[in-house]
Amino acid sequence: MKLKSTMLCATAALMMASCATENKDAVREIVTEVPERPEGQTDMVGFAAEPIDTVRVGFIGLGMRGPSAVQRFTKIPGAKVVALCDVDSARVAKSQNILTNAGLPAAAEYYGSEDAWKQLVERDDIDLVYVVTDWKTHAPMGVYSMEQGKHVAIEVPAAMNLDEIWDLINTSERTRKHCMMLENCVYDFFEMNTLNMAQQGLFGDIVHVEGAYIHNLEPFWPEYWNNWRLEYNRDNRGDVYPTHGVGPACQLLDIHRGDRMTTLVAMDSEAFTGADIMEKQTGTRPEEFKNADHTMTMIRTANGRTLQIQHDVMNPRPYNRMYQLTGTKGFANKYPFEGYAFEPEAVENAGVPDHENLNSHNFLTPEQKKAMEEKYIHPIVKEIGEYAKSVGGHGGMDYIMDYRLIYCLRNGLPLDMDVYDLAEWCSLAPLSKISIENGNAPVAVPDFTRGAWDKVKGYRHAFAPDHEAASEQTDEK
Repeated sequence: MKLKSTMLCATAALMMASCATENKDAVREIVTEVPERPEGQTDMVGFAAEPIDTVRVGFIGLGMRGPSAVQRFTKIPGAKVVALCDVDSARVAKSQNILTNAGLPAAAEYYGSEDAWKQLVERDDIDLVYVVTDWKTHAPMGVYSMEQGKHVAIEVPAAMNLDEIWDLINTSERTRKHCMMLENCVYDFFEMNTLNMAQQGLFGDIVHVEGAYIHNLEPFWPEYWNNWRLEYNRDNRGDVYPTHGVGPACQLLDIHRGDRMTTLVAMDSEAFTGADIMEKQTGTRPEEFKNADHTMTMIRTANGRTLQIQHDVMNPRPYNRMYQLTGTKGFANKYPFEGYAFEPEAVENAGVPDHENLNSHNFLTPEQKKAMEEKYIHPIVKEIGEYAKSVGGHGGMDYIMDYRLIYCLRNGLPLDMDVYDLAEWCSLAPLSKISIENGNAPVAVPDFTRGAWDKVKGYRHAFAPDHEAASEQTDEK
């Protein structure tokens, strides 16, 4: 029998817990319920499924991002597009043409009904369901896919509330099926090279990391099916789209691989422009628009590190995901200027020229930065980066994301992102909302692994023992 999440509605589930019982003035922390793991289930940390030689894929959702995903899959070794689904038949036809133009067999088509996706999921010739629909349908589709014996990859954010998060976790643990969120920003080139530098110890102990989603969506609001995204912002406070910022930050901090997020505090501005945007978009001005122009979330980890995450999709700021790392021996920054700063001895050990007068108050020169990146290029970037750029998808990071998903499934390896990454990164939406709606109170971040957060020591990408260069494999495609 399917176990429903034991999470009650937010107002009923909140409990106040003293951070220091001996101090009556201590800040009190809001704690949400962590349901007990159902009997017979075990965690999915480090889980690897049986290898799949050819990964047969079904796509649900062929609107804004679906067709480009289908295009990328035509260039991934060992992937076969078996079925396509969208409510709109014209969208299905568009993606079918992508397969035809690539010289590949036609895929089965599902469209017309809002439940047509279930027919795709129920097929017995699909290994992986790739969900690219609106946010509200992500989690239900993920749960149903795993229940039907499929691995599932879900666009961001994969879950919008704690009930959905726990449902995905429990279903993944029970069915022993992968549930991965399609967070592409962890595969951007600067982020991957910086992660490799961090794993090599160049930054010393990581003290603080920052991430954000700052993106003026004014040109894009009309593109969302039935205006679903703007309506979600109208109805919800908090950081409703945190994963692009928090995902790369969590990998730097080895979250649930030796450390975990423990407490967050969130704060937001007034909703200055949301109602104006909605009136312009729909012709009707809402009585209330809940999502603020700017939302900030501060987080502390078990090992004493801190994170700052920001969200702003309303204002004319240049695109910015922040991505900043402060360590005891170095510093990295991506927006608005890519740069590194290190203690002089760190640069000297890296063999970077012209470092005699360098100190950590300045960024490396362009020549030094280039030399550092060449020395510490991430193995995946070195292997597949140039080909990924030629395929495209946000400069190539989308292709790397999809390639790595199929590579790990084919080789029976743990995925680069597991169901707990999904849970932790998505949880900032409901938890920041709880904090804001309770006077910016501290909120405990649940241990979604239920005790397994330090079972694995350090975040690493998995590779097969007989791993070959992807560039050689893609030539065969």
